[in-house]
Amino acid sequence: MEQDQTHGQEHPISTYFWIWGLLFVLSAFSYMVDILGFESYTRWTLILVFMLSKAGLIVAIFMHMAWEKTAIIYAILLPTAFILVFVSLMMLEADNTHLVREIFFSSPL
Repeated sequence: MEQDQTHGQEHPISTYFWIWGLLFVLSAFSYMVDILGFESYTRWTLILVFMLSKAGLIVAIFMHMAWEKTAIIYAILLPTAFILVFVSLMMLEADNTHLVREIFFSSPL
């Protein structure tokens, strides 16, 4: 009698240690943005870049997306990309609406 053996994926622990180290470094950079006193768009751009980098590493390595099939990756990434596009469009529309209201309410009657 043969027993069914399922072979799972095993990844070297060194990969996880490297990613943990990289996450630690990216977190330190994120804290340095506040410590060094960056202001305005530079601050928020750096914080967002570090945040998205850490989130990407966590999803790719710890959630095993780097080794998944393409269909699963698209099932996770495409809806997220669409949401980001729609939020961007809403931000543009909000700026336009704000500008129109500024013009309308500042004009003398």
